[in-house]
Amino acid sequence: VYGSISEVDEPLDMIDIFRNAEAAGQITDEALTLSPLPKVIWMQLTIINNEAAKRAEDAGLKVVMNRCPKMEYGKLCGEWGWMGANSGRITSRRGTITGDRIQSLGISKAVS
Repeated sequence: VYGSISEVDEPLDMIDIFRNAEAAGQITDEALTLSPLPKVIWMQLTIINNEAAKRAEDAGLKVVMNRCPKMEYGKLCGEWGWMGANSGRITSRRGTITGDRIQSLGISKAVS
């Protein structure tokens, strides 16, 4: 556990902010002091700070606001139900268990 992101001594690819919009601005400013810069600033559901987003984008970072990475992953790979969300769609389709014992509903993988 770190007290701030500047204490992390490894490069960070993404800063995922679970704090309010005001704190997101401060965290974004701290992220902009890192070397190397992170690639993405991600603000969780209900967190929107347009000024912080502009500062990050002006520095070349990608910015996502008001989204959850887990939910976006589930939507993009077709495994929405796997993560516990109710899609409102009922199916009898079973997930595939791959050779490495991972259940997959949306990602096709040949199983030998």
